Order: sequence, then structure tokens, then C-alpha cells
Amino acid sequence: MNTAVNPIRKSPNRAGGLRAVSFDASGLLPVVVVLALIAFFSVATSSFWTLRNLTALSGQTGTLLIVCLGSTFVVLMGSIDLSIGAIVLLVGAATVQLLNATPLGFAVVPAAALAGALLGVLNGAIYAYGRVPSFVVTLGSLSVFSGAGLLLLGGRAIQFNFDGFDAIAIGQWVPRLPNIALFGLIAWALTVVVSARTRFGRYMFLIGGGENIARTAGVPVRPYKIAAFGVSGLLAGLGAAFAVARLGAAGPSLGQDLLLNSLAAIVVGGTSLAGGVGGPQRTLLGVLIISILDDGLNLMGVSEYTQMIVKGLVVIAAVLVSRRGNTRALIIK
Repeated sequence: MNTAVNPIRKSPNRAGGLRAVSFDASGLLPVVVVLALIAFFSVATSSFWTLRNLTALSGQTGTLLIVCLGSTFVVLMGSIDLSIGAIVLLVGAATVQLLNATPLGFAVVPAAALAGALLGVLNGAIYAYGRVPSFVVTLGSLSVFSGAGLLLLGGRAIQFNFDGFDAIAIGQWVPRLPNIALFGLIAWALTVVVSARTRFGRYMFLIGGGENIARTAGVPVRPYKIAAFGVSGLLAGLGAAFAVARLGAAGPSLGQDLLLNSLAAIVVGGTSLAGGVGGPQRTLLGVLIISILDDGLNLMGVSEYTQMIVKGLVVIAAVLVSRRGNTRALIIK
């Protein structure tokens, strides 16, 4: 079980007390990819390495990072959440309606996080107590949540009419860094601490490493499964509120690309779909890879369909690379 990015691996010395030290490059591979992408797009297009584009890139990265962090815990325990984009759509639609019909104002942000958490807990409860594979549960809830979100929107984009709400996303408390990116970095730091320093984080690794082993060790597996989906939903709901603030509206396409992008970022960052390896500390690198790839290809004028092909190939390559260091069978529970 691996709980941190650790490029140095020690192997036991069979002869005595000293240990030989070997180098494990898997943890550094995402860093190398990030640097390579930056170098390539800086040469391929003159508009990539500009202050304006980097500011815009950090804003685009913020929502994806927030959403990915929660979903990372689900993948870390060997499960999957396909409903992330649908939760963002439903909560985003509800956020706009609440802003326009109630005096909640900025309080709509914690309300959105709570709504997302409840949807996540619902997924987790069906998964844990219904003994239904997470893939099936979240595939069904993807359809349910998407339909509910489209019903709230009436199939059209709706703008909010609360002045100043957009500042929580596009404002810049730190010069040249959009607030949504700042909140994303804060969320990343918090989840890294949770992953490394709390019982919840340790149990995610333990469950992902082997559910039966976790039960034998006395871990209450079901409550922690539900908690993982709750955290995933909470951060998806939070990401929905920030996405609405950034875009100024909620529409039918809200969250549409988050399913592929979030899973891609998590896997490319180094969290294994088999569970037990990786964590939110790696997800930041995966998000940077996907965001830089999107931004650079857009600046080069590459079509949306070609970008989908490229991202799909990147995900497949990342899974193949991760499988080389993880011999356990890939089974989504």
C-alpha cells in the first residue's frame, strides 16, 4: 500500500542490516509529462506562455481540480463515481434557481456543497448496503441526476441575477490568480492532509488495498464507503457553485466534460483504478496534464473531436503504465 509519492524505494537486504536503494520513476513520470507539455506548447504556439493565457488556464483548472479531489478518494478505495458531471449539472441548476428565487446570496455555496454531499451519500448508501457495484449505481444516478438537472433548467441556459457572485470565481484576491484556482489549491492542500494524517484517509488506502483485509483489521467498511462518496459529492457540489459563478449561468452542457476529464486526471496523476495506490497529492499533477493538454490543443486550433481522441489515448497509456507497477487485477467494485 502506497500512501505518498515516493520516488525512492528501498529493497530488503537479505544478507544483513543495510538496504539497497533503487530508484522508482513512476512517481516522477507525471512531473516529467507536465514539464514536457509546457515546453512543447511554448514552442508550438507563442500565445501559450503568456500571462493572460496562464491566468485563464489557472481559472479553467480550478473547477476540475476541486471536483477531482473528492472523486480521488472513491477511486483510491477501488470504486468509481460516474455521476460526478451529473451532480455538477444538478447542483449547478439548483444553485442558479436558488440565487434567482431566494435571498440566500453567498450562502448558496455551502448549500451547494451540502446538496452535493447528500447526492454522494445516496450513491454510497446504495453501493454499500445494496451490494451493487459502484459502476452500476453511479451509471444509473448519472442518468437520474442529469435528467433532474435538465428539468430544473427547462433544457436551456439560465443566468443568475445576484450581483457580485461571479467574484468568488473570477475575482483575484491574489494578483493574476483567479479565486477559483486559489480555492482549488486550498482544497488540494486540505485533502492531502486528510489523506495522509487522518483515519479516513488511511482507511481509503486500506480498503483499496484489500476490502477483506480491511474488514479483518476491524475497519467498518460500509460507513467509510458511504463517507468516500459523500466527500466526492460534496466537492462536486462545491465545484458546481464555483463553475456557475465563473460562467455566469448554468446550462445543459454544465459538467458535460467532467466525467472523462476527472477520471483522466486521476488516473494520469498516478492513482490506480485497482485501488490502494495514489491519492490527492498526485491528482494535482493529473489535473495539470489534462488542463495544459486542453489549453495547448485549443491554442493550436486542434478540433474538439481530435482532442477527445488524444485524451482517450492518454488515459489508456496511463492505465498501461500504472498496471506495470501494480500486479493486482483491475476490478471496479
